[in-house]
Amino acid sequence: MLILVVEDEPRIASFLCKGLAAEGYACAVAGDAETALLLAGTEPVDLVLLDLILPDRSGLEVLRALRSRDPRLPILVLTAKDDVGSKVTGLEQGADDYLTKPFVFDELLARIRALIRRDQASAVELRAGGLVLDLRQRSARGAGHQAVLTVRECALLELFVRHPNQVLTRAQISGNAWPYESQAESNVVDVYVRYLRQKVPWPPDVSLDTVRGAGYRLRVGGDG
Repeated sequence: MLILVVEDEPRIASFLCKGLAAEGYACAVAGDAETALLLAGTEPVDLVLLDLILPDRSGLEVLRALRSRDPRLPILVLTAKDDVGSKVTGLEQGADDYLTKPFVFDELLARIRALIRRDQASAVELRAGGLVLDLRQRSARGAGHQAVLTVRECALLELFVRHPNQVLTRAQISGNAWPYESQAESNVVDVYVRYLRQKVPWPPDVSLDTVRGAGYRLRVGGDG
């Protein structure tokens, strides 16, 4: 799972990433709004920790942009602003939760876990075009057929379905689909992509494409 930390203070960003890494989360850091939006559009981000005070644009602008892109992306706002008005504004603009600096790291972890549980509980089935992934049954449905997936296959397909039409590198895929497993063999991703291509009943509007020199992309609709 990849958490995007949007924080312009290097010391705080480093503290957060070290703590998150110790808990098994992958971490990406953006020190300004433009970098945050770029990373959110190119990395398979699962949750965002967002500071409202950024050097180039308001964090609320970033919040609105992220929310318009993905209504379901969990976003937890971190800010020194402790007045009720700022909290209400952040929540009204689409934040899922709000934590005021300074904070206790254990409380931050508890809130992150709560957001992740809520997101996972609300997504028993994921859809990408005509493809349906049932996370509870670990099955994929499409084109009138169904296939039962292994744990690793399901985790890989889930990553692609959650990030449709986005090019993912092999490192991004292995680091997010199987973050707790050894990544010593560089061809593991290629092997499991081949398994999915052979096993999943792909509907006409969905395909798992190779992007030469970059990685893989789940193409949904259009001509890709």
